[in-house]
Amino acid sequence: MQKWSDDVLRKKQTENKIKNLISALILISGMFLGSLFIDLSQMLQKSGFSGKKLNQSDIFEANGKTWVAYGEPAVGVKVISDETCKECKVDEILVWMRRILPTVATEKVEYTSDEGRQLIEKFGIKTLPAFVFGAEIKSTDFYAEAGTLFDEKDGELAMRTGDIGIPVGKYVELPKINDGDATFGAIDAKVKVVVFSDFQCPYCKLFHTALRSAMKNYADNVAFDYKFFPLSIHAQANDAALAAGCALDQGKFWEYADKLYGDQANWANKNDLVKFKEYARTLGLNATQFNQCLDDKKYQTKIDEDTKEADGFGISGTPGVFVNDQFQTGAISADQLKSAIDGELAK
Repeated sequence: MQKWSDDVLRKKQTENKIKNLISALILISGMFLGSLFIDLSQMLQKSGFSGKKLNQSDIFEANGKTWVAYGEPAVGVKVISDETCKECKVDEILVWMRRILPTVATEKVEYTSDEGRQLIEKFGIKTLPAFVFGAEIKSTDFYAEAGTLFDEKDGELAMRTGDIGIPVGKYVELPKINDGDATFGAIDAKVKVVVFSDFQCPYCKLFHTALRSAMKNYADNVAFDYKFFPLSIHAQANDAALAAGCALDQGKFWEYADKLYGDQANWANKNDLVKFKEYARTLGLNATQFNQCLDDKKYQTKIDEDTKEADGFGISGTPGVFVNDQFQTGAISADQLKSAIDGELAK
C-alpha cells in the first residue's frame, strides 16, 4: 500500500515538473518572438532600433541624424541667467561644455524666478550666467578630474565659473563695504568704488595713482573701499597686506598704502619684514604696537575673508575695481575711472 502511494506521489511530481517546463518554454518563446517581431517591425518601418541593435553599435543613423553612444550618464544642468542681458548669453559656453560633457542636458532658469532665487540663495551665487548640475555629474570623467570646481549642497552642484574663466555677464550681488575695511569719502553715497588690490602688483601700483586722484576729487559724493587681494604669484604681497592692516589699526592705512606702492621696487624682492617696520617708523606709527601686530599676523583672517570675497565674484587678477555694478580690471587709467564714476553719478 505504501509503495503504491509513493508511486502516485512521484508521478504527480513528474507531471508538475513537465507542466512547469512547458510554461517556461512558452514564456521564453514568447519573449523571443516578441523581440524578433519588434526588430522586424522597426526594420521595415525604419522607426527605431531594438535593444539588441543598440548593443551591437556605438554609432548609427536614423531620420537624418547620427546617434553616438556614450558610457557616461545623462547629466542635467540648470543654466541660471537673465534673458534681457546680452552679456549673459551661454551659446558658446554650452558648445565648449558639450565637448567635455557630451551627455549634458540643459534647463534654462530665469534668475528672477522662484527657482532662480532659491538656487542663488542656496549657493551664494553672485554672477550670471551660473550653472547648477545634478548629482549625475559625479559619475563622469570630467568630475573625476575637476571635482574641486564644484560646490555641493543637497545633491546639487554649482560650478565655480570664475575658476575656469567663464566671463561674468551680470552681477546679482555687489561687494559690500564691511566693518574693518579701509574706507574713504561719503560711505553712504549712491556711488561706491570698491577695489580688490595687491600691493606687489605693478598694475595696482599704476592704478593707485588714479585711485588717489579720484579720492581727492570725489570725496564728498563717492564712497571708496579697499579690500586685500594678495596674489599667490607675489611672494611678499601677503606680508605687505598684513603690514597695511596694522597701519589701518592706527588710522594711517592710506598713507601706508602710498608708501608701499611708491617704494614697491625696494621691498618686493625681500624675504623679511624689515622694510615694512621701517615704513611704520617713518610715518610716525607706534612701532611697538605695529611690530606686534605684524609679527602676530593680526590681519590674516581679514585678508583671507577679502580673498574669498574676490573669488566669489570671479576676480582672478588685480586690480579688480567695481564702480557700483560696473567692473573693470587691469591698469585702469585716471580718465577711465573718472568716466565710470561720472557715468554712475549721472544716473
